[in-house]
Amino acid sequence: MTPNMIGAYGEWAAQAMQDPPRLSFRQAMFGNVDAWRPVARARLHELLLGPGGASTPVPVVQHHLEFDGLSIEHLQWQLPYGPPTEALVLKPAAATGKLPGIVGLHDHGGNKYFGLRKITRMSKDPHPAMLRHQGQYYGGVAWANELARRGYVVLVHDTFAFGSRRMRLADLPGNIRSNLVESNPEAEDQIKLYNQFAGNHEHLIAKSLFSAGMTWPGVFVFDDQRALDYLASRPDVDATRIGCGGLSGGGLRTVMLTGADERIRCSCCVGMMTTWRDYLLNKCYTHTWMCYVPGLPRDLDYPEVLGLALPNPVLVLNNRQDELFTMPEMERADRILSEVYKKAGAPERYRASFYDGPHKFDREMQKEAFAWFDRWLKS
Repeated sequence: MTPNMIGAYGEWAAQAMQDPPRLSFRQAMFGNVDAWRPVARARLHELLLGPGGASTPVPVVQHHLEFDGLSIEHLQWQLPYGPPTEALVLKPAAATGKLPGIVGLHDHGGNKYFGLRKITRMSKDPHPAMLRHQGQYYGGVAWANELARRGYVVLVHDTFAFGSRRMRLADLPGNIRSNLVESNPEAEDQIKLYNQFAGNHEHLIAKSLFSAGMTWPGVFVFDDQRALDYLASRPDVDATRIGCGGLSGGGLRTVMLTGADERIRCSCCVGMMTTWRDYLLNKCYTHTWMCYVPGLPRDLDYPEVLGLALPNPVLVLNNRQDELFTMPEMERADRILSEVYKKAGAPERYRASFYDGPHKFDREMQKEAFAWFDRWLKS
C-alpha cells in the first residue's frame, strides 16, 4: 500500500471516484459545449450552496488618490452579512474611455489578517509584512498595480474571512479565541498571533457553515461575484472584456469564479491546479478548508470546474517544486483541460506552463499572464 492521507482506505476511496465524472465534458454523451455548460454550471451552483441576497454593491468612496502613475479608488461596500468589504480599483491615471477589467484575487498564504494589501500598493511605505509577502511570492511587486498599468481597470477586494472581512476576535467566545484580544492589530506580533488563531479556526468556520446548509466556497464565490457585479457596472469598464486571476488561494478563487460566472471571459490560475485525487491521497493537509465542495468530485474533477469557461481562454501556471501538489497530478490536470478544450474545438484557448521553483507568481510568470490577458481581452 502506498502511504496516503487515510491509509488503508485511500485506494478504496480513490477507486470510488468515477473518471471521467458524471458531468465531465470528457463523457461521450457530451459533444455540444453550449448544451453541456449550463447543465454542469447549474450543478456547480447547486453544490456550492451559496448565500442569498445577491445585488450589485453600492460602494462608498473612502478616498481617491494617484500613486505611481495609477488612479486608485479606495472603496467600501456592505454585503448582506459580515463586516463591510474594503476594495481598491486601480487604473492608469491618464486613462479615458472603457477599459477591459480584471478581478484581482488575493491569496490565502496562511495570512487572514491581510487581504487586498497582499497584491496591491497605494503608498511608498506599505506594511513591512506585505513587503516581505510580495518579495516571497510576487517578485517584490504588487501584481495588481503592474497589470493596471498596462491599461486595465483592476478591482481587488477582501473576500470572506480575510482583511476587512476577517473574523473579529471580539465577536468570538473567549475559549474559541484562546482569550486573544486585538489591542494594536497592525503590530506584527499581534498579526502573527491572529494568523495562528485563524489557521486553527478554519475547521470551525467550515463546520459552522455546513451546519447552516452552506459551504465555504459558496460564500467566497458569492463575495467574489458581487465584486464582479460592481466591476461590470462601472462606466469605465467594458463588461464584455472582464477576466480574473490570482495565486494559490487566489488561484482557487479563479477556478471557482470562472466556473460559476459566464461573465469571466479570460482566466489565469496560478499555483492552484491539480486533481481531486491529489487532494484525497496526497495533499489535503497542505490546503485550506476553502477548497472543498462536498459531492462535487462525483460530477466534475477539480480542473473541470475551470473548464466550465469553455470555450473562453484559460491559462494555468504551475511551479515544478510546488510543495502543495504532486507533479503527476498537476500533469494529469493539464491533460484533462487539454482534452476538453480539444474536444470543444478550441485547443489554442487553453495553455499550461510549468516553471522551476516553489509556490510563487514571480515576474517571469506575471509576464506570461499579462500577455495572455492582453491577447484575449484587448483584441
